[in-house]
Amino acid sequence: MRRLSLFNVTSLSLGFAFLYLPMIILVIYSFNASKLVTVWAGFSTRWYGELLSNEAFLDAAWVTIRVAVMSSTVATVLGTMAAWVLIRMGRFPGRTLFSGMVYAPLVMPEVITGLSLLLLFIGIGLDRGVLTIVLAHTTFSMCYVSVVVSSRLASFDQSLEEAALDLGCTQWQAFRLVTLPIIAPAVISGWLLAFTLSLDDLVIASFTAGPSATTLPIKIFSSIRLGVSPEINALSTIMIGIVAVGVVIASLATKRSVLRQRADEHAAARAD
Repeated sequence: MRRLSLFNVTSLSLGFAFLYLPMIILVIYSFNASKLVTVWAGFSTRWYGELLSNEAFLDAAWVTIRVAVMSSTVATVLGTMAAWVLIRMGRFPGRTLFSGMVYAPLVMPEVITGLSLLLLFIGIGLDRGVLTIVLAHTTFSMCYVSVVVSSRLASFDQSLEEAALDLGCTQWQAFRLVTLPIIAPAVISGWLLAFTLSLDDLVIASFTAGPSATTLPIKIFSSIRLGVSPEINALSTIMIGIVAVGVVIASLATKRSVLRQRADEHAAARAD
Protein backbone atom coordinates (compact mmCIF):
# COMPACT_ATOMS: atom_id res chain seq x y z
CA MET A 1 0.00 0.00 0.00
CA ARG A 2 1.44 3.36 -1.05
CA ARG A 3 1.96 5.99 1.62
CA LEU A 4 0.59 9.47 1.19
CA SER A 5 3.24 11.96 0.20
CA LEU A 6 3.40 15.56 1.32
CA PHE A 7 2.40 16.70 -2.17
CA ASN A 8 -0.69 14.48 -2.20
CA VAL A 9 -1.79 15.57 1.27
CA THR A 10 -1.27 19.24 0.40
CA SER A 11 -3.16 18.94 -2.89
CA LEU A 12 -6.02 17.09 -1.22
CA SER A 13 -6.23 19.63 1.59
CA LEU A 14 -6.24 22.58 -0.79
CA GLY A 15 -8.91 20.93 -2.92
CA PHE A 16 -11.20 20.27 0.04
CA ALA A 17 -10.58 23.78 1.37
CA PHE A 18 -11.50 25.31 -1.98
CA LEU A 19 -14.72 23.31 -2.13
CA TYR A 20 -15.94 23.36 1.46
CA LEU A 21 -14.31 26.28 3.29
CA PRO A 22 -16.76 28.87 1.83
CA MET A 23 -19.70 26.74 2.93
CA ILE A 24 -18.25 26.30 6.41
CA ILE A 25 -17.81 30.07 6.72
CA LEU A 26 -21.38 30.60 5.53
CA VAL A 27 -22.72 28.17 8.15
CA ILE A 28 -20.70 29.87 10.91
CA TYR A 29 -21.88 33.36 9.98
CA SER A 30 -25.49 32.21 9.84
CA PHE A 31 -25.26 32.22 13.67
CA ASN A 32 -23.83 35.74 13.73
CA ALA A 33 -25.71 38.22 15.92
CA SER A 34 -24.71 41.19 13.77
CA LYS A 35 -26.64 42.45 10.74
CA LEU A 36 -23.30 42.82 8.97
CA VAL A 37 -22.43 39.45 7.48
CA THR A 38 -18.69 40.18 7.57
CA VAL A 39 -18.48 41.32 11.22
CA TRP A 40 -18.76 38.73 13.98
CA ALA A 41 -20.74 40.01 16.96
CA GLY A 42 -21.42 36.85 18.92
CA PHE A 43 -23.42 33.65 18.62
CA SER A 44 -27.15 33.97 17.96
CA THR A 45 -30.00 32.04 16.32
CA ARG A 46 -31.90 35.26 15.71
CA TRP A 47 -31.80 35.06 11.93
CA TYR A 48 -33.36 31.62 11.87
CA GLY A 49 -36.32 33.08 13.74
CA GLU A 50 -36.42 36.02 11.34
CA LEU A 51 -36.38 33.58 8.45
CA LEU A 52 -39.39 31.68 9.78
CA SER A 53 -41.39 34.92 9.81
CA ASN A 54 -40.42 35.93 6.26
CA GLU A 55 -43.48 35.09 4.17
CA ALA A 56 -41.72 35.62 0.82
CA PHE A 57 -39.01 33.07 1.61
CA LEU A 58 -41.50 30.61 3.08
CA ASP A 59 -43.74 30.78 0.01
CA ALA A 60 -40.74 30.26 -2.27
CA ALA A 61 -39.56 27.35 -0.12
CA TRP A 62 -42.99 25.70 -0.32
CA VAL A 63 -43.00 26.05 -4.12
CA THR A 64 -39.48 24.60 -4.31
CA ILE A 65 -40.34 21.58 -2.16
CA ARG A 66 -43.52 20.86 -4.15
CA VAL A 67 -41.67 21.11 -7.44
CA ALA A 68 -38.78 18.94 -6.18
CA VAL A 69 -41.06 16.19 -4.87
CA MET A 70 -43.26 16.06 -7.97
CA SER A 71 -40.48 16.33 -10.53
CA SER A 72 -38.22 13.81 -8.80
CA THR A 73 -41.07 11.29 -8.52
CA VAL A 74 -42.02 11.58 -12.19
CA ALA A 75 -38.36 11.58 -13.22
CA THR A 76 -37.73 8.42 -11.19
CA VAL A 77 -40.59 6.57 -12.88
CA LEU A 78 -39.60 7.69 -16.38
CA GLY A 79 -35.88 7.24 -15.76
CA THR A 80 -36.39 3.70 -14.45
CA MET A 81 -38.48 2.84 -17.48
CA ALA A 82 -35.84 4.29 -19.81
CA ALA A 83 -33.09 2.34 -18.03
CA TRP A 84 -35.11 -0.87 -18.33
CA VAL A 85 -35.53 -0.36 -22.07
CA LEU A 86 -31.86 0.41 -22.64
CA ILE A 87 -30.55 -2.53 -20.60
CA ARG A 88 -33.13 -5.26 -21.18
CA MET A 89 -34.51 -4.64 -24.66
CA GLY A 90 -31.19 -5.16 -26.42
CA ARG A 91 -30.84 -3.73 -29.91
CA PHE A 92 -33.98 -2.35 -31.53
CA PRO A 93 -34.65 0.17 -34.32
CA GLY A 94 -34.01 3.68 -33.04
CA ARG A 95 -32.06 2.55 -29.95
CA THR A 96 -29.19 4.94 -30.67
CA LEU A 97 -31.58 7.86 -31.11
CA PHE A 98 -33.49 6.91 -27.95
CA SER A 99 -30.28 6.61 -25.93
CA GLY A 100 -29.07 9.97 -27.21
CA MET A 101 -32.35 11.65 -26.29
CA VAL A 102 -32.28 10.16 -22.79
CA TYR A 103 -28.70 11.23 -22.05
CA ALA A 104 -28.71 14.54 -23.96
CA PRO A 105 -29.60 16.69 -20.89
CA LEU A 106 -26.41 15.44 -19.21
CA VAL A 107 -24.24 17.39 -21.64
CA MET A 108 -26.67 20.06 -22.79
CA PRO A 109 -26.02 23.54 -21.30
CA GLU A 110 -28.78 24.49 -18.89
CA VAL A 111 -29.27 27.81 -20.66
CA ILE A 112 -30.10 26.01 -23.91
CA THR A 113 -32.41 23.57 -22.11
CA GLY A 114 -34.23 26.36 -20.30
CA LEU A 115 -34.60 28.50 -23.42
CA SER A 116 -35.88 25.62 -25.55
CA LEU A 117 -38.43 24.66 -22.90
CA LEU A 118 -39.53 28.28 -22.61
CA LEU A 119 -40.13 28.47 -26.37
CA LEU A 120 -42.03 25.17 -26.20
CA PHE A 121 -44.32 26.36 -23.43
CA ILE A 122 -44.98 29.63 -25.24
CA GLY A 123 -45.66 27.76 -28.48
CA ILE A 124 -48.28 25.49 -26.94
CA GLY A 125 -49.79 28.33 -24.91
CA LEU A 126 -48.98 26.92 -21.48
CA ASP A 127 -48.83 29.54 -18.75
CA ARG A 128 -45.63 29.45 -16.74
CA GLY A 129 -46.01 28.31 -13.16
CA VAL A 130 -45.49 25.25 -10.97
CA LEU A 131 -46.47 22.86 -13.78
CA THR A 132 -43.91 24.21 -16.24
CA ILE A 133 -41.14 24.08 -13.63
CA VAL A 134 -42.05 20.47 -12.82
CA LEU A 135 -41.97 19.52 -16.50
CA ALA A 136 -38.62 21.26 -16.97
CA HIS A 137 -37.01 19.67 -13.93
CA THR A 138 -38.35 16.26 -14.91
CA THR A 139 -36.77 16.66 -18.34
CA PHE A 140 -33.23 17.29 -17.11
CA SER A 141 -33.24 15.08 -13.99
CA MET A 142 -34.69 11.99 -15.66
CA CYS A 143 -31.37 11.23 -17.36
CA TYR A 144 -29.54 11.16 -14.01
CA VAL A 145 -32.02 8.61 -12.66
CA SER A 146 -31.59 6.55 -15.82
CA VAL A 147 -27.81 6.45 -15.38
CA VAL A 148 -28.05 5.32 -11.74
CA VAL A 149 -30.67 2.64 -12.37
CA SER A 150 -28.95 1.43 -15.56
CA SER A 151 -25.75 0.71 -13.65
CA ARG A 152 -27.69 -1.47 -11.22
CA LEU A 153 -29.68 -3.28 -13.90
CA ALA A 154 -26.49 -4.01 -15.83
CA SER A 155 -25.13 -6.03 -12.88
CA PHE A 156 -28.48 -7.62 -12.02
CA ASP A 157 -28.62 -11.43 -12.13
CA GLN A 158 -31.43 -12.17 -14.58
CA SER A 159 -31.58 -15.79 -13.45
CA LEU A 160 -33.60 -14.58 -10.45
CA GLU A 161 -36.29 -13.25 -12.79
CA GLU A 162 -36.16 -16.43 -14.85
CA ALA A 163 -36.68 -18.48 -11.70
CA ALA A 164 -39.73 -16.38 -10.79
CA LEU A 165 -41.14 -16.84 -14.28
CA ASP A 166 -40.59 -20.60 -14.06
CA LEU A 167 -42.53 -20.61 -10.79
CA GLY A 168 -45.56 -19.09 -12.49
CA CYS A 169 -45.08 -15.32 -12.15
CA THR A 170 -46.01 -13.01 -14.95
CA GLN A 171 -43.54 -10.46 -16.30
CA TRP A 172 -45.12 -7.74 -14.15
CA GLN A 173 -45.17 -9.93 -11.03
CA ALA A 174 -41.52 -10.89 -11.53
CA PHE A 175 -40.57 -7.23 -11.87
CA ARG A 176 -42.66 -6.13 -8.89
CA LEU A 177 -41.75 -8.98 -6.53
CA VAL A 178 -38.16 -9.76 -7.55
CA THR A 179 -36.50 -7.06 -9.64
CA LEU A 180 -37.87 -3.91 -8.04
CA PRO A 181 -36.95 -4.84 -4.43
CA ILE A 182 -33.38 -5.62 -5.53
CA ILE A 183 -32.88 -2.41 -7.52
CA ALA A 184 -34.82 -0.32 -4.98
CA PRO A 185 -31.65 1.24 -3.45
CA ALA A 186 -30.64 2.48 -6.91
CA VAL A 187 -34.14 3.81 -7.54
CA ILE A 188 -34.12 5.60 -4.17
CA SER A 189 -30.67 7.02 -4.91
CA GLY A 190 -31.95 8.27 -8.26
CA TRP A 191 -34.94 9.92 -6.60
CA LEU A 192 -32.74 11.65 -4.04
CA LEU A 193 -30.37 12.82 -6.77
CA ALA A 194 -33.26 14.21 -8.83
CA PHE A 195 -34.70 15.86 -5.70
CA THR A 196 -31.37 17.53 -4.95
CA LEU A 197 -30.93 18.74 -8.53
CA SER A 198 -34.40 20.23 -8.54
CA LEU A 199 -33.95 21.80 -5.14
CA ASP A 200 -31.00 23.99 -6.12
CA ASP A 201 -31.70 24.59 -9.81
CA LEU A 202 -31.62 28.25 -10.82
CA VAL A 203 -30.97 28.54 -14.55
CA ILE A 204 -33.76 26.33 -15.92
CA ALA A 205 -36.23 27.53 -13.29
CA SER A 206 -35.49 31.14 -14.27
CA PHE A 207 -36.74 30.43 -17.79
CA THR A 208 -39.77 28.33 -16.87
CA ALA A 209 -41.03 30.02 -13.68
CA GLY A 210 -43.80 32.60 -13.81
CA PRO A 211 -45.01 35.41 -11.55
CA SER A 212 -47.23 32.98 -9.65
CA ALA A 213 -44.40 30.52 -8.88
CA THR A 214 -40.99 31.64 -7.61
CA THR A 215 -38.56 29.01 -6.41
CA LEU A 216 -36.16 29.49 -3.54
CA PRO A 217 -32.97 29.74 -5.65
CA ILE A 218 -34.60 32.46 -7.77
CA LYS A 219 -35.68 34.31 -4.63
CA ILE A 220 -32.19 34.09 -3.14
CA PHE A 221 -30.56 35.24 -6.37
CA SER A 222 -32.85 38.25 -6.64
CA SER A 223 -32.32 39.13 -2.96
CA ILE A 224 -28.51 39.11 -3.01
CA ARG A 225 -28.49 41.82 -5.66
CA LEU A 226 -29.21 44.19 -2.80
CA GLY A 227 -26.56 42.57 -0.60
CA VAL A 228 -26.21 39.36 1.36
CA SER A 229 -28.35 39.38 4.51
CA PRO A 230 -27.96 37.08 7.55
CA GLU A 231 -31.34 35.54 6.68
CA ILE A 232 -29.90 34.29 3.39
CA ASN A 233 -26.99 32.75 5.32
CA ALA A 234 -29.47 30.95 7.57
CA LEU A 235 -31.53 29.79 4.59
CA SER A 236 -28.45 28.59 2.74
CA THR A 237 -27.36 26.65 5.84
CA ILE A 238 -30.71 24.88 5.94
CA MET A 239 -30.43 24.00 2.26
CA ILE A 240 -26.89 22.68 2.77
CA GLY A 241 -28.21 20.50 5.60
CA ILE A 242 -31.04 19.12 3.46
CA VAL A 243 -28.69 18.31 0.58
CA ALA A 244 -26.16 16.74 2.96
CA VAL A 245 -28.83 14.50 4.47
CA GLY A 246 -29.93 13.45 0.99
CA VAL A 247 -26.37 12.58 -0.01
CA VAL A 248 -25.85 10.54 3.16
CA ILE A 249 -29.10 8.63 2.62
CA ALA A 250 -28.20 7.93 -1.00
CA SER A 251 -24.73 6.73 0.01
CA LEU A 252 -26.15 4.43 2.67
CA ALA A 253 -28.71 3.04 0.24
CA THR A 254 -26.00 2.36 -2.35
CA LYS A 255 -23.74 0.72 0.24
CA ARG A 256 -26.62 -1.44 1.44
CA SER A 257 -27.32 -2.50 -2.14
CA VAL A 258 -23.69 -3.51 -2.67
CA LEU A 259 -23.62 -5.50 0.59
CA ARG A 260 -26.88 -7.25 -0.28
CA GLN A 261 -25.58 -8.11 -3.74
CA ARG A 262 -22.41 -9.61 -2.25
CA ALA A 263 -24.47 -11.59 0.25
CA ASP A 264 -26.67 -12.96 -2.53
CA GLU A 265 -23.61 -13.94 -4.56
CA HIS A 266 -22.07 -15.74 -1.57
CA ALA A 267 -25.36 -17.52 -0.88
CA ALA A 268 -25.62 -18.60 -4.51
CA ALA A 269 -22.02 -19.84 -4.47
CA ARG A 270 -22.66 -21.93 -1.36
CA ALA A 271 -25.82 -23.38 -2.88
CA ASP A 272 -23.85 -24.48 -5.94
